[in-house]
Amino acid sequence: METIRKEGTFGDADHPGETTLTDRPPLLLGNRLGDSFNPSCPTRMVLDRIGDKWAVLVLILLEAGPRRFNQLRREIQGISQKMLAQTLRSLERDGLVSRRAFATVPVTVEYAITPLGRTLAETVDALRIWAESHIGEVAAAQRAYDRRQEEEAAQAA
Repeated sequence: METIRKEGTFGDADHPGETTLTDRPPLLLGNRLGDSFNPSCPTRMVLDRIGDKWAVLVLILLEAGPRRFNQLRREIQGISQKMLAQTLRSLERDGLVSRRAFATVPVTVEYAITPLGRTLAETVDALRIWAESHIGEVAAAQRAYDRRQEEEAAQAA
């Protein structure tokens, strides 16, 4: 069964009758139900997690093979110990990463991508490849934007 409800409308003094995607009711396709524009939707929560820059970098590294905590910390420049621990816990809770502790002194902990995480890895890697392929275009767009902003500020002064 496939049901897609139409966009809703909202009206205020500035935008009477304007449509918005966030007013859309849940989307039902087959046995999936979700409204990813609603912050309390489980789908949105997962998208927020996998859209996090640190989570993406962790998943890319773990796709290449298991890593210890400090190994991840060294490879992901700029991440704090607290943020890495928080990211790994979240990914583990979502079933994307597994944690394995070894009985050593001190305790050694290794993280690996799970089969569920592996299903996401191809998409995540495609984002990395896109970013690497288009960095020149993005940088040019940023420079053009910055120039326009400077020109507008100079004209306003």
